[in-house]
Amino acid sequence: MPLDPDDPRPPYVQVANALRAAILTRKFAAGDKLPSRAELARAYDVAPMTVQNALRELRDEGLIVSRQGSGVFVRERTERPVGLRPHIEHAFEAEHVSIDFAGFSGETLHGVITEPLDKIRIGRLRPESITVRLLVPDPSEPWAVPCTVDEKADSPAFRKRAEEIMRRHTLAIVDSVTELAALGLVNEATAHIRVHPAASLFKLYLINNEEAFFGFYPVREHVITFGGETQAMYDLMGKDAILFHHSANDDDASTGSQYVEQSKTWFDSMWNSIAKDYVR
Repeated sequence: MPLDPDDPRPPYVQVANALRAAILTRKFAAGDKLPSRAELARAYDVAPMTVQNALRELRDEGLIVSRQGSGVFVRERTERPVGLRPHIEHAFEAEHVSIDFAGFSGETLHGVITEPLDKIRIGRLRPESITVRLLVPDPSEPWAVPCTVDEKADSPAFRKRAEEIMRRHTLAIVDSVTELAALGLVNEATAHIRVHPAASLFKLYLINNEEAFFGFYPVREHVITFGGETQAMYDLMGKDAILFHHSANDDDASTGSQYVEQSKTWFDSMWNSIAKDYVR
C-alpha cells in the first residue's frame, strides 16, 4: 500500500519499517523470497532507489540476504543477527568515541557510520574526540580468498578489484572523520588504515571499548565480470555475515566482558606488530 504522506520520516525508512514488520510477524517467513525491487516500488508507490535504500537498511540489520541472480530472501534465522547500526549511532553520544574495525573492506561500517557523522555536521551531536582504526588485508600480498574457482589460487586481478572496493569505503570513512576536526566540529578526530598479510575470514567491530561485534565471512562462489571477461571466484560475503554481540557492561567476570577485552588485546597486537600504514 502507498506510504502515509503525513509521516515525516523519509520514504525509505517507512518502506524499511513496513518490510521489517512483515518479516518479524512472519508475513514473510524465513527463507521466503521478497518481491522484486520494481514490484515493491509499485506496491509502495516510491522510486526503485527508495526501495534499494530500504533493503540496504534491512540487509545491514541482518534480516535479509541478497543472492546474485536469484533475488532477495529473508534470512533463515532472523532471530540471531544483531543490528550494528543502532549501537554505532548510540556510541557517538559518548564524549570520546572509538571504533576499531578488522575485516575485509569496511563497506558495512561506511554505511552505518554515515548518519552519526551527518548529525555532527548539523550540530545534533558533538563528541569531544573520535578515533577510528581500520585493519584490512594487504592487497599487495597474495590472498587465500578471494581466489579462482578452478585452481583455488590467488588472483592479482581479484585483489585489484577488492582493493578498489576497500579504498572506496575506508578512505571515505577516513576523509569524513578527519573533516570534522578540520571544520572545528570536533576537537580531535583521527582515522587510520593499516594493512596486514593475513586473509580476513571474519569481521570484528570494537565500539568505545565496551562492545564487540563478531561475525564469520561465508565463502561462496559467484561470477564477476571485469576486463571484458566473466570469471568464477570464491569470495567473502560480508553482507551475509551474522554478527554476534558481546558487552563489557556486564559483570567483570562475564563472558561478554572477557570477550571484549580479548578482542581489544588481539586488535592491538595486530595493529602494533605486523600491520603497516596503508599508502593511498
